[in-house]
Amino acid sequence: MRAIATPPRNASVPTALALVAVGGKMADWDYIIVGAGTAGSLLANRLSTKARVLLLEAGGRDNYLWIHVPIGYLYCIDNPRTDWRFRTRAEPGLEGRSLLYPRGKVLGGCSSINGMLYLRGQAADYDHWRQMGNSGWGWDDVLPYFRKHEDYAAGPADPEIHGTGGEWRVENQRLHWEVLDDWARAAQTCGIRASEDFNTGDNEGVGYFKVNQRSGWRWNAARAFLAPARRRETLKIETQAHAQGLIFEGARCVGVRYRRGDTVHEVRAQGEVILCSGAIGSAQLLQLAGIGPGSFMQSMGIDVRRDCDTGENLQDHLQLRLAYKVAGAKTLNTMTQSLWGKGRIALEYALRRTGPMSMAPSQLGAFARSGPDVERADLEYHVQPLSLDAFGQDLHAFPAITASVCQLRPQSRGHVRLTSPDPMAAPEIAPNYLSAEADRHIAARAIRLTRKIMQAEPLARYQPEEFRPGPQAQTEEELARAAGQIGTTIFHPVGTARMGTDPGAVVGPDLRVHGIAGLRVADASIMPAITSGNTNSPTLMIAEKAADMILRAGAPAR
Repeated sequence: MRAIATPPRNASVPTALALVAVGGKMADWDYIIVGAGTAGSLLANRLSTKARVLLLEAGGRDNYLWIHVPIGYLYCIDNPRTDWRFRTRAEPGLEGRSLLYPRGKVLGGCSSINGMLYLRGQAADYDHWRQMGNSGWGWDDVLPYFRKHEDYAAGPADPEIHGTGGEWRVENQRLHWEVLDDWARAAQTCGIRASEDFNTGDNEGVGYFKVNQRSGWRWNAARAFLAPARRRETLKIETQAHAQGLIFEGARCVGVRYRRGDTVHEVRAQGEVILCSGAIGSAQLLQLAGIGPGSFMQSMGIDVRRDCDTGENLQDHLQLRLAYKVAGAKTLNTMTQSLWGKGRIALEYALRRTGPMSMAPSQLGAFARSGPDVERADLEYHVQPLSLDAFGQDLHAFPAITASVCQLRPQSRGHVRLTSPDPMAAPEIAPNYLSAEADRHIAARAIRLTRKIMQAEPLARYQPEEFRPGPQAQTEEELARAAGQIGTTIFHPVGTARMGTDPGAVVGPDLRVHGIAGLRVADASIMPAITSGNTNSPTLMIAEKAADMILRAGAPAR
């Protein structure tokens, strides 16, 4: 076994832990991937067809039943078995509230705990990336990578838009709700057209979301991409492996130091180390390696390896959860108020994989413009036949629906920063929601549009009564304040290792870290601007394109 290099002075390696090398070769692997979430699972599948791959995951296996039952997200979020359980710092724009910030800590990552919605965003999002200097990332460039892994079983598919036979299953939802059908009709009376497919490049419209499910089960990235690859001799999946830092030889990243149990291991890559730990984890690892804002690195006592904007540019979708009491409507609130009702729901799922246990957190969706002066949809609705005060709490005892709305392209920017050189310490997460005046203005518009829809004739028979935030908020200032009171994350952090060609950018269009050989980032952190929709499927696209670039370059010589 090779000698162990002395850890850099900034590395936190508990003296009580043993430090060992894994393997006996100069380079144990061709590629080391850090993070077995959405991106890492796909990348490991693709690269292991041609090369030796080590996949490191800080969490455990995805063998928890509630991961796979769609409604089980309620039991996975804020669960130490499946979630990092991060929290934001107190947010001034949210009246000083600190939010739970779910991030998957399990094989499949966030695809194991998210809302299962299949949404690509808008063509203009990716064309904007290209206009920002990121050649090869326009809509026409990335569409083939969406199609490559897609198994679109949700109805007739345009082969120019959708793919079939891939690993990533896309299905129609398995239940409809009359009150949501009426909400869709109400939206149409307000000028929002009906839509059967939000994934053509123009997502404006109202309709039921497509979901990543197979026959009523969640279809996460681990089942889609890791399960078919597990038996390959070229792939090793190491769970409970918490990355502690990166190993360098000069300006080249050559390996990873990770902790498993009471032992810290060192592993080396002949080719590349690829970070797939998401907007929080990848930013943290880069900063621990001295790749980040120079003055901040120095304040942490970390030697600056490259001065750049790592951890800055954090973007997220803030959802405003407007809730309405309704009369005479079948909702999940009322269905779950008795043991008999809960039993019927469980039995239906056990026998047919249908009913409320098969549903995604959001069923009906809409993409709309906040005003006539907006060129393309800048609002996204998630409409649910239920209401509750917060995730993990009981549903309300009265019939109600929730119309959550988020601004798709916020101007507010936040950050992710180390709180300590200790890799086990949680970083500071500061989204800075509603810090931009434009975002507060759009939030007020969003509440007004939601009220207009709820007051439309197709919903009149339900006598909707707004109780969150409540009708007392009317002026622009009052509505902006109400947004801060009810706003919460929709779990779409991106941008903290942004792609670009300017001096502050972290990675280039090839996803290589600027100024560092042997190191790439391939996850949502590379997005220079957030996509106009949920971010899971764009993250898969990023990983698919990264795999193609890496394989085209060829496996490293041995």
